[in-house]
Amino acid sequence: MPKDRSTTQINEAAMPPGKPGKSRLPRLKKRRLEADHVNVVDKPLLKKALGGTIVGNTMEWYDVGVFGYLITTMGPVFLPESDPAVQKLFLLGTFAATFIARPLGGIVFGWLGDKVGRQKVLATTLLLMAASTFLVGLLPSYAMIGIWAAVLLVALKLVQGFSTGGEYAGATTFVSEYAPDKRRGFFASFLDMGSYIGFAIGASLVSILQITLGQDAMEAWGWRLPFLIAGPLGAIAVYFRSKIEESPQFQAALDLQEEASSAAALTDAEVAKGPLGLVKAYWRQIVLAMILVAAANTVGYALTSYMPTYLTSAKGYDELHGTALTIPVLVIMSLCIPLTGRLSDKIGRRPVLWVGAISTIVLSIPAFMLIGIGDIWSTLLGLALVAFPVTFYVANLASALPAMFPTASRYGGMGIAYNFAVAIFGGTTPFIIQALIDGTNNDMMPAYYLMATSFVGAIAVYFLKESAGRPLPGSMPSVYDEAEVEELVATQDANPDLDLNEMPFDETYEPATPAEGIPETKISA
Repeated sequence: MPKDRSTTQINEAAMPPGKPGKSRLPRLKKRRLEADHVNVVDKPLLKKALGGTIVGNTMEWYDVGVFGYLITTMGPVFLPESDPAVQKLFLLGTFAATFIARPLGGIVFGWLGDKVGRQKVLATTLLLMAASTFLVGLLPSYAMIGIWAAVLLVALKLVQGFSTGGEYAGATTFVSEYAPDKRRGFFASFLDMGSYIGFAIGASLVSILQITLGQDAMEAWGWRLPFLIAGPLGAIAVYFRSKIEESPQFQAALDLQEEASSAAALTDAEVAKGPLGLVKAYWRQIVLAMILVAAANTVGYALTSYMPTYLTSAKGYDELHGTALTIPVLVIMSLCIPLTGRLSDKIGRRPVLWVGAISTIVLSIPAFMLIGIGDIWSTLLGLALVAFPVTFYVANLASALPAMFPTASRYGGMGIAYNFAVAIFGGTTPFIIQALIDGTNNDMMPAYYLMATSFVGAIAVYFLKESAGRPLPGSMPSVYDEAEVEELVATQDANPDLDLNEMPFDETYEPATPAEGIPETKISA
């Protein structure tokens, strides 16, 4: 974390002209945490915010699941005259194009989210995401308009990527700001549980359609149904999200900003310049977050978006089995995610992320060797070994990453870090792995790729500042009930999770030596 600049800049602003000296420096009154400084979570509002946020993540990953599991089916629809390998690479490339648009969406929606509020931006991103998914189901085929069908598909996927760029960063920011400090890992992990449940729902729907309609009907018209269903589902999700209220931490930051003096405004001078200023002020946190996101999402997208294609094209499974085998693994993994989120509240984010990184390095080769056996039991066991580190990775990024940025810049910092990392490493994982296999003719390349990214991720965990149980930067403590308020106030001097110097108190300065004649100055930080 960068050094807190607010105290230094306020001291400089409060110093009188003349020769500096120890007796002429203003002295900061000792900060004390009072009961009315602590935010007690409104439990009904927390549940409402959590539910309204989860639906968006579920919607996002429903689309990812549907598209990923229909890649081998949609190839003949949009490029019927091409070789199957070309069709597959085109659809994987289209999937990757979605993530190319995400950084721009992360920059735009992240900046807006820090300016106008999290809730408004999240409602907008969900609306765009649901509408573009629905329109994919209405696209004409190659037989109707030729190559323009493929062009329109790519265009809609780019719109999806742009809207999704503001979704996860905003959702994690929003829930982290609502959650109590000691339970942030648990509550934030529900976002990723919803994500993988959404993926499993999309995959299950595709499997059911493949069983009931058959492959010919799926290629003719059945592939449209999962996308068309996104229309009414998206409308319901937008309704629920529009009913949630702004996060209390962000609202408090807005209130403080309205009361802030010009000296306090200096603390965010770089951030006020926009995304470039934010990068300049927090580039260390952004780089660290990008590495962690890259390591986690490489494994995550290998499991979710690439495995159906890998099982079908490299291991000889038909489309139905390539889809269906991953579903039970995803469901079990989803149900375990809140458990690892809760574990991170108990032992810390860093130890749990260590488990994710190290287990990827240790288990990747055995996992793909088991899948290579070709039996259903060995494939399920191999998929479970890939899912194990994902459970420890993703559940904790949702709470660890927002804690790397202060409230005034959290959405923007998350939007840049998360989406650039996902665009470069996450969404391109299926395409990169397939290219590595085709280039080397080695089916073990996925294992080596996952091991390499997690090795770098393990190094990043070493430099991550522990945030479990601590207030978010730029925010006052947030607790679950009144009993925690009393405990915080009583133990504030000995509590290692409290740093009063990082909290946005109203600061009162008094002269170090009254005889110097320096007037007492009150400055809001």
